[in-house]
Amino acid sequence: MKKIIKLSALLATAALLWLANLEYSNIYLEKGFHTFLMLAFIYFLFSVFLKESINKQVKDSKSRYHLKKASSIIQVLVIIVSVITLWVKNPQALLVAYGIIAAGIAIALQDVFKNLGGGIAIFLTGIYGIGDRIEINSKYGDVIDIGIFYTTLLELREWVSGDQATGRLTIIPNGQVLSGIVNNYTKDNAFIWDEINIPITYDSDWKGALTKIMGIVKEQTKDITKNAEKEISKIEDKYYLPKRAIEPSIFLKITDNWITFSIRYLAEAKERRMLHNNLNKIILEEIQKSKDIKIASETVDVSLKQN
Repeated sequence: MKKIIKLSALLATAALLWLANLEYSNIYLEKGFHTFLMLAFIYFLFSVFLKESINKQVKDSKSRYHLKKASSIIQVLVIIVSVITLWVKNPQALLVAYGIIAAGIAIALQDVFKNLGGGIAIFLTGIYGIGDRIEINSKYGDVIDIGIFYTTLLELREWVSGDQATGRLTIIPNGQVLSGIVNNYTKDNAFIWDEINIPITYDSDWKGALTKIMGIVKEQTKDITKNAEKEISKIEDKYYLPKRAIEPSIFLKITDNWITFSIRYLAEAKERRMLHNNLNKIILEEIQKSKDIKIASETVDVSLKQN
């Protein structure tokens, strides 16, 4: 309905300018008529016909999004070129004036051009895409929209523990990709390393604990490890990445009060907290069943002095 209203408004404006030109015969009225008629045609072609065709023909939502976004960019470029062609008949005569105006605009709108350059860099280089989980300038989130000037994230972390959404939308200027650091958790590889630290008392059967916990972690992550191996092998073909072990491992650290088990394993980037939670529950249940394994806690010595 909105599209019909917009198209009708453009055509109505073109009709009014045409009638006014018949009455007053003015070059600007004539150009205005042609401009709005052209805008109506471009709007119908891209916003109505092309986008409706994409909605009907393309079933994959991600592909549909990218095609719509590309058509919107092309539509803007076609409008700019068409308007300039219609209104500027002798560009060479206005070259100097345009250069001065363009320089002034570039200085006044440098952030806008920086964001535009960043948007182009994102589309051309694939720094990140729709659905990627990224961190940029200490802001975490899942990419839900990439515009010409801004990227929209579904925000993660902040006051929420773990990699889960806060419910807020974060708008990031695209220019930040040109001067800032971008961490992409899912580009080329959807898996990341995670760790769980468990303190075990010295009087526990730490060797038995090591065997039991390693068995649990391997069982719970076997499918993830298998899938990660395939993706990592593809990365090795694309980047210089030395071969590394991807099996779960446990590292021990001796402290004053306990033995720390640092359990390292692969997890899907977007399911890290769920796997972390499941492993904690299963390991805790297994420790509670065993009489020889105890989780340590910090102790405090208190000395009382009598007067």
